[in-house]
Amino acid sequence: MNDLHTGGCHCGQLRYQFSGPLNDIAHCHCSICRRVSGGIVTTWITVPASTFAWVKGTPAQYDSSPSCARYFCPNCGAQLALVTRLSPHSIDLTIATLDHPERAPAERHIWTDSRLPWLHLDEHLPGEAEETL
Repeated sequence: MNDLHTGGCHCGQLRYQFSGPLNDIAHCHCSICRRVSGGIVTTWITVPASTFAWVKGTPAQYDSSPSCARYFCPNCGAQLALVTRLSPHSIDLTIATLDHPERAPAERHIWTDSRLPWLHLDEHLPGEAEETL
């Protein structure tokens, strides 16, 4: 599906769009995602940066590591995107901020060495000790 996909933050101050298929979707178990989101897992979709645009508002930026910048709403705090300097031609978007997250099921797990031992989520999906894509 190469449709136009849209999403945004809780308060509506930020909106984004991208085009392309809904694939390369992963549940991330890293401790950084847990701490910045307040959740036990963050599910991301990776899309080509050339298909992505902020269409409303300007996100705040936080460098969560030497290679990653995270983008969030300065008003409601919702985490929407991540750009890694290791893959500058793509952007990762949080599935939960899509207008239709039900259309984007995860395909794999990443950073499984950091998975909380009591968490059981989509165990039939393949896992990677770190992110390899």
